[in-house]
Amino acid sequence: MNLVLKTQNSKLKTLLLLTVWVLIAIGLRFTHLSAKPPWTDEFSTLVFSLGNSFLPVPLDQPISVDVLLQPLQPQPTATIKDVWKHLSSESNHPPLYFFLTHWWMRLFPTHEGLVSLWGARSLAAVFGAASIPAVYALSKLAFRSRLVSHFAAAMMATSPYGIFLAQEARHYTLAILWVIASLACLVIASRHIQNRTQIPIWVALSWVGINAIGIATHYFFTLTLCSEALVLLFLAWRQWTRKMGEIREIREMGEIKAQHPPHPPHPPHPPHPPHPPHSPSPSAPWLRIYAVAAGTFVAALVWLPVFLHNSYGGKLTEWIQGSRTGMAWINPIFQAIAAWITMISLLPVEAPHLAVVIASGILMLIFFIWAVPILVRGIKVQLKQPQTRLMVQVFVGLVVGAIALFFIFTYFFGIDLTRGARYNFVYFPAVIVLLGASLAVCWHHPTLAKGRWGINGKKAVVIIWLMGLVSAITVVCNLGYQKYYRPDLFVQLIEQTSHVPVLISTTQKTHVHIGEMMGIAREFKITEVLNRGNFGSDLSENSIQNTKYTSPLFLLAHQHEDPSTSTSALQKTLKTLPRPFDLWLVNFYANEPEEVKNCVVDTKSLPAVNGYEYKLYHCSH
Repeated sequence: MNLVLKTQNSKLKTLLLLTVWVLIAIGLRFTHLSAKPPWTDEFSTLVFSLGNSFLPVPLDQPISVDVLLQPLQPQPTATIKDVWKHLSSESNHPPLYFFLTHWWMRLFPTHEGLVSLWGARSLAAVFGAASIPAVYALSKLAFRSRLVSHFAAAMMATSPYGIFLAQEARHYTLAILWVIASLACLVIASRHIQNRTQIPIWVALSWVGINAIGIATHYFFTLTLCSEALVLLFLAWRQWTRKMGEIREIREMGEIKAQHPPHPPHPPHPPHPPHPPHSPSPSAPWLRIYAVAAGTFVAALVWLPVFLHNSYGGKLTEWIQGSRTGMAWINPIFQAIAAWITMISLLPVEAPHLAVVIASGILMLIFFIWAVPILVRGIKVQLKQPQTRLMVQVFVGLVVGAIALFFIFTYFFGIDLTRGARYNFVYFPAVIVLLGASLAVCWHHPTLAKGRWGINGKKAVVIIWLMGLVSAITVVCNLGYQKYYRPDLFVQLIEQTSHVPVLISTTQKTHVHIGEMMGIAREFKITEVLNRGNFGSDLSENSIQNTKYTSPLFLLAHQHEDPSTSTSALQKTLKTLPRPFDLWLVNFYANEPEEVKNCVVDTKSLPAVNGYEYKLYHCSH
């Protein structure tokens, strides 16, 4: 009876503590969810998930804010067929997340006729919060330890990297759930390989289904599958070497017996046949693993025609391609290290005050000099334990294999995957599980963390988690992992600088460049709404005079192969616009037309803005 009560109390405590981690995760992920402006990738999610297209946006002619933002207006008649139609022809992503977002966003009202940003981001936040119980279950399955599971869940709840992904209207948090599920199948398969027993058919079928769904969520999920394949190859090699060792041992025993036959008076004992402690068939788990690999390959092959058919794919990935010269050879190393660091810690290194940035950098350096040796020692202890050795090898192999693939793509194929920190989702859950395993050792071994710092194991665990919590708040408050584009700051700059009508011109190749301008247009729309709200029906003529220039015109000068087409489009527009006006060339990658010579370049020292390279001309005559 007492044992039953203790078990029930233990389960209740586990559930309550897991609920605490989940609530912390929800609170962090939903705080200031729509405060940061969306960037180009998020505009892609919004437009395609609505079943809309970027193609109707007029090019090579001046357009208003409302015309530019039309693709963000929900259409009641749009279906997932429209989502797939536009996504498959204009983007390079599989459709699952966009289908889910299409249905999800219908639950939220529009704002000034535009889709709800909070509604779109909330789906990613929900999936991000769901990763906490998911990684708890994965850790429990792998290490069979509630302590390891709780620490993994706690670290996932406050990981600044995890919160960064969860506060974007993108598919990465859903992909993380599929990574966790696929790793769970790998854990089960690894144990069956070790025990030389057959993998249950339901595990094999589930594994194929999860992998298929993962690929349908993000193509880079295949990097997770490749890392799993490397782990399985390692396990196969280890099993083969053990088998060869057993065969050699049997042969050596046979040779010894042949050289020293037993004495005649004593009848010889019949030799014991080799009998492994597990299944008599070492190949038992491998047939179904091969079947899983074949099924997964077919699931991936389905998307190959879609991927190759898309004419935009190459243009959309130009930013991670290119040759390397000089210091560019070592940039990927620092980019990768920066992404690894932010899985645990990220203080306000993007704060507006230099003193805060410097202090944050110094504190993070001190923290990692202290914490990394502790975490490594914890992994080493787990590696020495017979009951946890296999799982540590599996998860370390996953992380090392994935990182190796990243650098192979970067240095051998010229595709710099380290430039996008978000791509590390392919092995992020494995890192969190290893963190949980290491922290569990620190918690049980008070002297493990002691050294010149004089901090015992439990205090070290608390400090590491608190650092994660502070880092999470840093991301939520936009002092770390800031958006790549800051249209909010750019619009403030335009409003402070320009006092006449404004034309914003950019070169356009893909919908990414339309998204850059959409960010600016959306900020102007917000400003317009705020002005209406502030003044209401009492808007005076003078107020109108002061606020009418908050709605600029945009020129998306299309550029295919020849940059001169963008130059010609701008030349034509400049000749037709009434003066005076201010010309803002923003991310304009073409020669400036002759008509610009009739304008005066602004020589004042204006601040740099993330994502927007600009030049200002005053056109008054």
